[in-house]
Amino acid sequence: MRNFKRIAAALGLLACAAAPALAEDQLKVAMGQINNWENQPPTLGQDAGIFKKHGLVLDVVGTQGAGETIQAVISGSADIGGGVGAAGVMRAFSKGAPIRILAPAFTGTGDLYWYVKADSKINSLKDATPETSIAYSTNGSSSNNIVVAFTSELGAKAKPVATGGPPATLTAVMSGQIDIGWAAPPFGLKEIKEGKIRIVARGSDVPSLRGQTVRVLIVNSEALKTKREAIMRFMEAYREAADWMYVDPKAIEMYSVKMKLPVDLLKQSMDEFQPKATLQSDAFADLDGAVRDAVGLKFLDKPLTKEQLTELLQIPPRKK
Repeated sequence: MRNFKRIAAALGLLACAAAPALAEDQLKVAMGQINNWENQPPTLGQDAGIFKKHGLVLDVVGTQGAGETIQAVISGSADIGGGVGAAGVMRAFSKGAPIRILAPAFTGTGDLYWYVKADSKINSLKDATPETSIAYSTNGSSSNNIVVAFTSELGAKAKPVATGGPPATLTAVMSGQIDIGWAAPPFGLKEIKEGKIRIVARGSDVPSLRGQTVRVLIVNSEALKTKREAIMRFMEAYREAADWMYVDPKAIEMYSVKMKLPVDLLKQSMDEFQPKATLQSDAFADLDGAVRDAVGLKFLDKPLTKEQLTELLQIPPRKK
Protein backbone atom coordinates (compact mmCIF):
# COMPACT_ATOMS: atom_id res chain seq x y z
CA MET A 1 0.00 0.00 0.00
CA ARG A 2 2.85 2.35 0.90
CA ASN A 3 4.52 1.55 -2.46
CA PHE A 4 1.27 2.28 -4.30
CA LYS A 5 1.00 5.67 -2.61
CA ARG A 6 4.59 6.49 -3.52
CA ILE A 7 3.99 5.53 -7.16
CA ALA A 8 0.75 7.55 -7.28
CA ALA A 9 2.50 10.59 -5.81
CA ALA A 10 5.37 10.26 -8.27
CA LEU A 11 2.97 9.99 -11.19
CA GLY A 12 1.13 13.08 -9.92
CA LEU A 13 4.37 15.05 -9.85
CA LEU A 14 5.25 13.88 -13.36
CA ALA A 15 1.82 14.92 -14.61
CA CYS A 16 2.22 18.38 -13.10
CA ALA A 17 5.67 18.73 -14.63
CA ALA A 18 4.41 17.62 -18.03
CA ALA A 19 1.35 19.91 -18.04
CA PRO A 20 2.02 23.12 -19.99
CA ALA A 21 1.78 26.43 -18.18
CA LEU A 22 -1.45 28.30 -18.85
CA ALA A 23 -0.77 30.22 -22.06
CA GLU A 24 -1.41 33.94 -22.26
CA ASP A 25 -3.38 35.26 -25.23
CA GLN A 26 -1.34 37.25 -27.71
CA LEU A 27 -2.70 40.25 -29.57
CA LYS A 28 -0.98 42.23 -32.30
CA VAL A 29 -1.28 45.99 -31.91
CA ALA A 30 -0.24 48.65 -34.46
CA MET A 31 0.24 52.12 -32.97
CA GLY A 32 0.53 55.29 -35.03
CA GLN A 33 3.01 57.74 -33.46
CA ILE A 34 3.85 55.10 -30.89
CA ASN A 35 6.03 57.38 -28.74
CA ASN A 36 3.29 59.95 -28.05
CA TRP A 37 2.18 60.00 -24.40
CA GLU A 38 -1.47 59.34 -25.26
CA ASN A 39 -0.45 56.21 -27.18
CA GLN A 40 1.48 54.73 -24.25
CA PRO A 41 -1.16 52.58 -22.48
CA PRO A 42 -0.23 49.43 -24.47
CA THR A 43 3.55 49.82 -24.18
CA LEU A 44 3.94 51.29 -20.70
CA GLY A 45 1.08 49.12 -19.47
CA GLN A 46 2.81 46.00 -20.75
CA ASP A 47 6.14 47.08 -19.22
CA ALA A 48 4.36 47.57 -15.89
CA GLY A 49 2.80 44.10 -16.02
CA ILE A 50 -0.79 45.32 -16.35
CA PHE A 51 -1.60 43.37 -19.52
CA LYS A 52 0.07 40.24 -18.13
CA LYS A 53 -2.24 40.50 -15.13
CA HIS A 54 -5.14 40.27 -17.59
CA GLY A 55 -3.64 37.21 -19.29
CA LEU A 56 -2.35 39.05 -22.35
CA VAL A 57 0.92 39.49 -24.20
CA LEU A 58 0.96 42.32 -26.73
CA ASP A 59 3.06 42.42 -29.87
CA VAL A 60 3.15 46.21 -30.36
CA VAL A 61 4.62 47.80 -33.49
CA GLY A 62 4.80 51.46 -34.46
CA THR A 63 3.58 52.95 -37.73
CA GLN A 64 4.04 56.31 -39.43
CA GLY A 65 0.40 57.25 -38.91
CA ALA A 66 -3.24 56.40 -39.46
CA GLY A 67 -2.91 55.29 -43.08
CA GLU A 68 -0.41 52.54 -42.22
CA THR A 69 -2.30 51.57 -39.07
CA ILE A 70 -5.65 51.23 -40.84
CA GLN A 71 -4.07 49.09 -43.56
CA ALA A 72 -2.44 46.82 -40.96
CA VAL A 73 -5.79 46.25 -39.24
CA ILE A 74 -7.71 45.81 -42.51
CA SER A 75 -5.23 43.16 -43.68
CA GLY A 76 -5.37 41.34 -40.35
CA SER A 77 -1.64 41.73 -39.71
CA ALA A 78 -2.73 43.64 -36.59
CA ASP A 79 -5.75 42.83 -34.45
CA ILE A 80 -5.97 46.34 -32.96
CA GLY A 81 -4.76 49.74 -34.10
CA GLY A 82 -4.28 52.95 -32.14
CA GLY A 83 -3.73 56.65 -32.74
CA VAL A 84 -6.07 56.64 -35.75
CA GLY A 85 -8.06 59.67 -36.88
CA ALA A 86 -11.80 59.10 -36.45
CA ALA A 87 -12.69 60.65 -39.82
CA GLY A 88 -10.28 58.33 -41.62
CA VAL A 89 -11.83 55.31 -39.90
CA MET A 90 -15.32 56.42 -40.95
CA ARG A 91 -14.13 56.78 -44.53
CA ALA A 92 -12.58 53.30 -44.61
CA PHE A 93 -15.61 51.74 -42.92
CA SER A 94 -18.00 53.43 -45.39
CA LYS A 95 -16.08 51.75 -48.23
CA GLY A 96 -16.51 48.32 -46.67
CA ALA A 97 -13.24 47.95 -44.75
CA PRO A 98 -13.44 45.21 -42.05
CA ILE A 99 -12.70 47.54 -39.14
CA ARG A 100 -14.67 48.76 -36.14
CA ILE A 101 -14.07 51.46 -33.51
CA LEU A 102 -13.15 49.70 -30.28
CA ALA A 103 -12.85 52.81 -28.12
CA PRO A 104 -12.13 56.54 -28.12
CA ALA A 105 -8.40 57.21 -27.65
CA PHE A 106 -8.10 61.00 -27.60
CA THR A 107 -10.69 63.75 -27.27
CA GLY A 108 -9.91 67.25 -28.51
CA THR A 109 -7.09 68.49 -30.72
CA GLY A 110 -5.00 70.60 -28.35
CA ASP A 111 -2.13 68.13 -28.33
CA LEU A 112 -1.16 68.60 -31.97
CA TYR A 113 0.72 71.71 -33.01
CA TRP A 114 2.23 73.22 -36.15
CA TYR A 115 5.56 75.04 -36.15
CA VAL A 116 8.14 76.82 -38.28
CA LYS A 117 11.87 77.40 -38.07
CA ALA A 118 12.73 80.21 -35.69
CA ASP A 119 13.85 82.50 -38.53
CA SER A 120 10.73 81.92 -40.67
CA LYS A 121 8.68 84.93 -41.73
CA ILE A 122 5.51 82.97 -40.96
CA ASN A 123 4.01 83.97 -37.61
CA SER A 124 0.54 82.45 -38.01
CA LEU A 125 -1.53 80.56 -40.56
CA LYS A 126 -2.68 83.94 -41.91
CA ASP A 127 0.81 84.41 -43.34
CA ALA A 128 0.59 81.20 -45.40
CA THR A 129 0.20 81.42 -49.19
CA PRO A 130 -0.79 78.79 -51.77
CA GLU A 131 2.94 78.07 -52.15
CA THR A 132 3.43 77.46 -48.41
CA SER A 133 3.71 73.77 -47.58
CA ILE A 134 2.06 72.50 -44.38
CA ALA A 135 2.68 69.02 -43.02
CA TYR A 136 0.45 66.23 -41.77
CA SER A 137 1.36 62.60 -41.07
CA THR A 138 -0.61 60.30 -43.39
CA ASN A 139 -3.96 60.30 -45.15
CA GLY A 140 -6.84 59.66 -42.76
CA SER A 141 -4.92 60.77 -39.68
CA SER A 142 -6.15 63.35 -37.19
CA SER A 143 -3.34 65.68 -38.31
CA ASN A 144 -4.68 65.30 -41.88
CA ASN A 145 -8.17 66.11 -40.61
CA ILE A 146 -6.94 69.23 -38.81
CA VAL A 147 -4.92 70.50 -41.77
CA VAL A 148 -8.00 70.14 -43.99
CA ALA A 149 -9.93 72.08 -41.35
CA PHE A 150 -7.23 74.78 -41.29
CA THR A 151 -7.95 75.42 -44.96
CA SER A 152 -11.72 74.89 -44.99
CA GLU A 153 -12.66 76.49 -41.64
CA LEU A 154 -9.88 78.98 -40.98
CA GLY A 155 -9.16 79.92 -44.57
CA ALA A 156 -5.47 78.99 -44.49
CA LYS A 157 -4.03 78.94 -47.99
CA ALA A 158 -1.20 76.46 -47.40
CA LYS A 159 -0.59 73.33 -49.48
CA PRO A 160 -0.96 70.08 -47.43
CA VAL A 161 1.90 67.57 -47.68
CA ALA A 162 2.14 64.14 -46.03
CA THR A 163 5.47 63.91 -44.19
CA GLY A 164 5.08 60.92 -41.88
CA GLY A 165 6.02 61.09 -38.20
CA PRO A 166 7.39 64.02 -36.18
CA PRO A 167 11.12 63.13 -36.55
CA ALA A 168 10.96 62.98 -40.35
CA THR A 169 8.84 66.15 -40.38
CA LEU A 170 11.35 68.07 -38.25
CA THR A 171 14.15 67.07 -40.61
CA ALA A 172 12.08 68.31 -43.56
CA VAL A 173 11.36 71.64 -41.84
CA MET A 174 14.94 72.28 -40.70
CA SER A 175 16.26 71.45 -44.19
CA GLY A 176 13.77 73.81 -45.85
CA GLN A 177 11.76 71.12 -47.65
CA ILE A 178 8.60 71.94 -45.65
CA ASP A 179 7.53 75.40 -44.44
CA ILE A 180 5.18 74.42 -41.59
CA GLY A 181 5.76 71.17 -39.73
CA TRP A 182 3.51 69.23 -37.39
CA ALA A 183 4.26 67.47 -34.11
CA ALA A 184 2.75 66.12 -30.92
CA PRO A 185 4.42 66.66 -27.56
CA PRO A 186 6.75 65.76 -26.03
CA PHE A 187 8.38 65.75 -29.45
CA GLY A 188 9.72 69.20 -30.32
CA LEU A 189 9.41 70.72 -26.84
CA LYS A 190 13.19 70.65 -26.44
CA GLU A 191 13.64 72.46 -29.77
CA ILE A 192 11.02 75.04 -28.78
CA LYS A 193 12.79 75.64 -25.48
CA GLU A 194 16.11 76.03 -27.31
CA GLY A 195 14.58 78.57 -29.70
CA LYS A 196 15.04 76.46 -32.83
CA ILE A 197 11.35 76.33 -33.79
CA ARG A 198 8.19 78.35 -33.04
CA ILE A 199 4.56 77.21 -32.73
CA VAL A 200 2.27 79.00 -35.20
CA ALA A 201 -0.93 76.96 -34.80
CA ARG A 202 -2.55 74.29 -32.65
CA GLY A 203 -5.27 71.80 -33.41
CA SER A 204 -7.49 73.53 -30.86
CA ASP A 205 -7.57 76.57 -33.16
CA VAL A 206 -10.28 74.70 -35.13
CA PRO A 207 -13.54 75.35 -33.22
CA SER A 208 -15.49 72.36 -34.51
CA LEU A 209 -12.90 69.81 -33.34
CA ARG A 210 -12.24 71.00 -29.79
CA GLY A 211 -14.74 68.76 -28.01
CA GLN A 212 -14.70 65.79 -30.36
CA THR A 213 -13.11 62.40 -30.10
CA VAL A 214 -10.54 62.77 -32.85
CA ARG A 215 -8.47 59.58 -32.45
CA VAL A 216 -9.69 56.08 -31.75
CA LEU A 217 -8.68 52.49 -31.18
CA ILE A 218 -9.78 50.27 -34.05
CA VAL A 219 -10.16 46.50 -34.29
CA ASN A 220 -10.32 44.05 -37.16
CA SER A 221 -13.94 42.89 -37.37
CA GLU A 222 -13.01 39.22 -37.80
CA ALA A 223 -10.60 39.39 -34.85
CA LEU A 224 -13.41 40.91 -32.78
CA LYS A 225 -15.46 37.77 -33.49
CA THR A 226 -12.76 35.14 -33.05
CA LYS A 227 -10.79 36.80 -30.24
CA ARG A 228 -13.57 38.70 -28.55
CA GLU A 229 -12.89 37.57 -25.00
CA ALA A 230 -9.19 38.49 -25.25
CA ILE A 231 -10.03 41.85 -26.83
CA MET A 232 -12.46 42.64 -24.02
CA ARG A 233 -9.64 41.92 -21.57
CA PHE A 234 -7.42 44.18 -23.65
CA MET A 235 -9.86 47.03 -23.07
CA GLU A 236 -9.93 46.36 -19.33
CA ALA A 237 -6.13 46.44 -19.22
CA TYR A 238 -5.92 49.48 -21.53
CA ARG A 239 -8.20 51.50 -19.26
CA GLU A 240 -6.32 50.37 -16.17
CA ALA A 241 -3.02 51.36 -17.80
CA ALA A 242 -4.33 54.81 -18.81
CA ASP A 243 -5.53 55.45 -15.23
CA TRP A 244 -2.21 54.22 -13.81
CA MET A 245 -0.23 56.58 -16.06
CA TYR A 246 -1.78 59.59 -14.30
CA VAL A 247 -1.54 58.43 -10.68
CA ASP A 248 1.75 56.56 -10.37
CA PRO A 249 4.95 58.67 -10.68
CA LYS A 250 6.72 55.53 -11.87
CA ALA A 251 4.84 55.76 -15.18
CA ILE A 252 6.30 59.10 -16.18
CA GLU A 253 9.71 58.02 -14.91
CA MET A 254 9.57 54.99 -17.20
CA TYR A 255 8.45 57.25 -20.05
CA SER A 256 11.31 59.65 -19.29
CA VAL A 257 13.86 56.85 -19.65
CA LYS A 258 12.21 55.69 -22.87
CA MET A 259 12.14 59.16 -24.43
CA LYS A 260 15.45 60.35 -22.93
CA LEU A 261 13.74 63.55 -21.78
CA PRO A 262 13.58 65.08 -18.28
CA VAL A 263 10.59 64.28 -16.09
CA ASP A 264 9.74 67.94 -15.49
CA LEU A 265 9.48 68.61 -19.25
CA LEU A 266 7.19 65.61 -19.68
CA LYS A 267 5.00 66.68 -16.75
CA GLN A 268 4.68 70.11 -18.35
CA SER A 269 3.64 68.46 -21.60
CA MET A 270 0.98 66.37 -19.83
CA ASP A 271 -0.47 69.36 -18.01
CA GLU A 272 -0.57 71.61 -21.08
CA PHE A 273 -1.33 69.20 -23.91
CA GLN A 274 -2.64 65.90 -22.53
CA PRO A 275 -4.72 66.22 -19.33
CA LYS A 276 -6.22 62.94 -18.22
CA ALA A 277 -9.73 63.73 -19.53
CA THR A 278 -8.39 63.71 -23.08
CA LEU A 279 -7.61 59.97 -22.79
CA GLN A 280 -11.16 58.96 -21.83
CA SER A 281 -12.15 55.73 -23.56
CA ASP A 282 -15.78 55.29 -22.48
CA ALA A 283 -17.85 57.29 -24.98
CA PHE A 284 -17.33 58.84 -28.41
CA ALA A 285 -17.58 62.58 -27.74
CA ASP A 286 -19.72 64.65 -30.15
CA LEU A 287 -20.40 61.79 -32.56
CA ASP A 288 -22.90 63.84 -34.57
CA GLY A 289 -20.36 66.62 -34.98
CA ALA A 290 -17.67 64.15 -36.00
CA VAL A 291 -19.89 62.69 -38.74
CA ARG A 292 -20.90 66.17 -39.89
CA ASP A 293 -17.28 67.31 -40.05
CA ALA A 294 -16.19 64.13 -41.83
CA VAL A 295 -18.69 65.01 -44.57
CA GLY A 296 -17.74 68.68 -44.59
CA LEU A 297 -14.04 67.85 -44.81
CA LYS A 298 -14.68 65.39 -47.66
CA PHE A 299 -13.78 62.24 -45.71
CA LEU A 300 -17.35 61.00 -46.27
CA ASP A 301 -19.61 61.48 -49.28
CA LYS A 302 -22.68 61.42 -47.03
CA PRO A 303 -23.39 60.93 -43.31
CA LEU A 304 -23.26 57.41 -41.89
CA THR A 305 -26.70 56.08 -41.02
CA LYS A 306 -27.78 55.19 -37.50
CA GLU A 307 -27.46 51.50 -38.42
CA GLN A 308 -23.95 52.01 -39.78
CA LEU A 309 -22.87 53.85 -36.64
CA THR A 310 -24.28 51.08 -34.46
CA GLU A 311 -22.19 48.59 -36.43
CA LEU A 312 -19.09 50.81 -36.44
CA LEU A 313 -19.02 51.62 -32.72
CA GLN A 314 -18.16 48.55 -30.64
CA ILE A 315 -17.16 50.33 -27.41
CA PRO A 316 -17.41 47.96 -24.43
CA PRO A 317 -18.74 49.45 -21.19
CA ARG A 318 -16.23 49.95 -18.41
CA LYS A 319 -16.40 47.29 -15.72
CA LYS A 320 -17.51 48.71 -12.38
